[in-house]
Amino acid sequence: MIEVRKAVLADVEQVFELVNHYANEGLMLPRTKDSLVLNLQSIFIAEEEGEILGIASLAILGHDLAEIRSLGVKENAKGRGIGKMLVERVVEETKLIGIPKLISLTYQVVFFEKCGFEVIQKTEMPQKVWTDCIHCPKFPSCDEIAMAIQTA
Repeated sequence: MIEVRKAVLADVEQVFELVNHYANEGLMLPRTKDSLVLNLQSIFIAEEEGEILGIASLAILGHDLAEIRSLGVKENAKGRGIGKMLVERVVEETKLIGIPKLISLTYQVVFFEKCGFEVIQKTEMPQKVWTDCIHCPKFPSCDEIAMAIQTA
């Protein structure tokens, strides 16, 4: 049975491997182990029998905006609904915190639409652009699609 839970220190190695697998493919930004440890409280994992099958993290960008980041599922676990389970958990956490809007920058538009997100313009999220995007190697020519879901 798959359990979705917050990550703990013992999960860092597997999370690091999964994030950087996708980073090497250009689908996710790389993370260091130190960065994962420092942001551990915002990382969620999907686990089955001690194996981490998927990850997602929640980044708070301001009092009215949060972002789902580093969403990834192991290749051999795709098609089992794990990504959707992780998105639902991050949406739930965003609601609990009281942030009304959750965004994603993604290449997986159809997947996020199935999770209730809608395509938006990047101009609708200046907190993201001027906090994170400006430091990204893809800036200002980002080819990811901005999407959002209302959580409140």
